Amino acid sequence: MLVAVVIGGVTLEGRVLYLQILKKDFLVGQGDDRHLRTVQISAHRGPITDRHGEPLAVSTPVDSIWAAPQELMPALDRLGDLAEVLDVEADWLARRITSNLDREFVYLRRHLRPNDAARALSLGLPGVSTLREYRRYYPAGEVAGHVLGFTDIDDRGQEGLELAYDYWLSGETGAKRVLRDRLGRVVEDVELINAAQPGRTLASSLDLRVQYLAYRELKQAVLDSDALSGSVVILDVTNGEVLAMVNQPSYNPNDRAQLEVARYRNRAVTDIFEPGSSFKPLIVAAALESGRYGPDSIIDTSPGYLRVGGKILTEDYNNLGKIDITTMLAKSSSVGAGKLGLELEPEQLWAVLSSFGIGRLTDSGFPGESAGVLNHPRYWRPVGQATLAYGYGLSVTALQLAQAYSVIAADGIRRPISMLVQDEQVAGERVVSVDTARRLRSMLETVVSPAGTGQRAAIRNFRVAGKTGTAKKVGVGGYSDDRYVAVFAGLAPASDPKLVAVVVIDEPRGEDYYGGEVAAPVFSRIVSGALRLMAIPPDALAEPPLTIVARAEVFP
Repeated sequence: MLVAVVIGGVTLEGRVLYLQILKKDFLVGQGDDRHLRTVQISAHRGPITDRHGEPLAVSTPVDSIWAAPQELMPALDRLGDLAEVLDVEADWLARRITSNLDREFVYLRRHLRPNDAARALSLGLPGVSTLREYRRYYPAGEVAGHVLGFTDIDDRGQEGLELAYDYWLSGETGAKRVLRDRLGRVVEDVELINAAQPGRTLASSLDLRVQYLAYRELKQAVLDSDALSGSVVILDVTNGEVLAMVNQPSYNPNDRAQLEVARYRNRAVTDIFEPGSSFKPLIVAAALESGRYGPDSIIDTSPGYLRVGGKILTEDYNNLGKIDITTMLAKSSSVGAGKLGLELEPEQLWAVLSSFGIGRLTDSGFPGESAGVLNHPRYWRPVGQATLAYGYGLSVTALQLAQAYSVIAADGIRRPISMLVQDEQVAGERVVSVDTARRLRSMLETVVSPAGTGQRAAIRNFRVAGKTGTAKKVGVGGYSDDRYVAVFAGLAPASDPKLVAVVVIDEPRGEDYYGGEVAAPVFSRIVSGALRLMAIPPDALAEPPLTIVARAEVFP
């Protein structure tokens, strides 16, 4: 027995020496393979702010639950408890595990709150672990949803600024090696392989104060007029920055149930419409640039309708007779605009309209932006040239129209549209002369006067220039008689423009549907508030009333 014990002891000691010395590297490697794991270090996406640093989009930490199917298989009888914590069906969870036994990693639930993920881990199921990720949150909700867009579940940009600047906002994922216990819990961080690089901050051009104001007023206007939809764009004249861009109906990017194309598309950039009379100032600009016309040039609008090729194209509500071009704009005479358009050279007219940005992208870089429609003059016929002059036969977006009016506001300079803050004044391209732009602004002020169609766009203590527009929409068999687009485009203060705004109300279904009745008041309320918020001084203060002080004298 003693010999047997000695032989056994020597054998065990020899085995220990064999494993500790000769097989040490192999066994250490096997242990590491079972307990050391390389895991991903998620990088948070860069925030988006407004021009003043207010957060518009931020990334918040969440935990995703994943599992190693082969390790979890022995505990299938406990999946019911896990399914309850994850708020999923137990049958679905079982299929998820059993159908992926050849994989080492499978998600069970994405983007849980950290405390809910901790509850899942506390069940102690083998092979179940958490992965720290980030979820996008939009503090302003639907107020800025159309501009910001949204990300998918993997935090990649899908729409709006999130998509346009995904390369800038996206971080670089890192990696580290960790030691896990038999239940998959991290015991120790062993080695940092690559550090995660967070995304960079994106400073948008939006002014959140103005954005809220525009959103509130547009939403109320669409409700009051029972309209199909609406859009508002506000530009900074100096740099072409978008200070506000809102649409109705809107959507909340925090609620993925609302992510439907009809709701999340940015109508101000993607949807085109015929601008109607709001396009007439651009025709007048081309006429002034030709050198053949001035604000006082006379156009005979008799007999109150326009006939081209034996066909009556349009008619005014009253036969205005002989009027000057300024009155034509103030009274919005389509007959006068059509006759003026026919007298201009097609090539010269097209060149001016194109240089205003009509039929071209605005260079905003916004995903899905439409260039609108402006046919080349080789395809024009007299009928088309006449209807073009009062805003039919071409299409624009609200953003394009705003850029065109910013040319008038900026003394004839067209600047590219920017969705980001510009640190310096942006150089632009001259479209029309300074004299043409200033004369046109003065003419457009008459539109907002008591004698014009846009008097409801007036703002107390400020000079306002702008133009109304009401366009019939195309329906089955031609233009509809009961479906309209109401538009007002304008700028303020007219003496030294700082803001340009365009209001589009699509299919107002109330009693009022004209641009001067539906869109102009919205312009007035939004721009009035924006001027105050931005501390822009008034340029039309009323003269203080003369005060006469009487002195009483007492006689004996």
